[in-house]
Amino acid sequence: MMTSKRSPLTTHVLNTSDGVPAARVSLSLHRLDSQLKLWNMLNMGMTDEDGRCPGLISREAFLPGMYKLRFETGAYWTSLERDSFYPYAEVVFTVTDSMQNIHLPLLMSCFSYSTYMGS
Repeated sequence: MMTSKRSPLTTHVLNTSDGVPAARVSLSLHRLDSQLKLWNMLNMGMTDEDGRCPGLISREAFLPGMYKLRFETGAYWTSLERDSFYPYAEVVFTVTDSMQNIHLPLLMSCFSYSTYMGS
């Protein structure tokens, strides 16, 4: 379920093999319960035709802590009838200031991926 307000966390998935946005990549957002040491899923979504997934989390729910974005990269490459090495990519990151805006792009090919923190 995605929220309608502007999310303080955004992502952009790019298919660097073909030089295009990666449309229809399923992803999920999780936050670590620091006491139980378990990941709690907060939201699920899918990238649009531009490779973006708006509305991942509301400002009110964006609390300090450890998060991860899980991208279902294998399913994406399978949908393009290509083999890939990674069945999924998980990007784990820490939020210390809940008022900041974080942009986490995923650049991927069939056999590699990279990410960075933007704003």
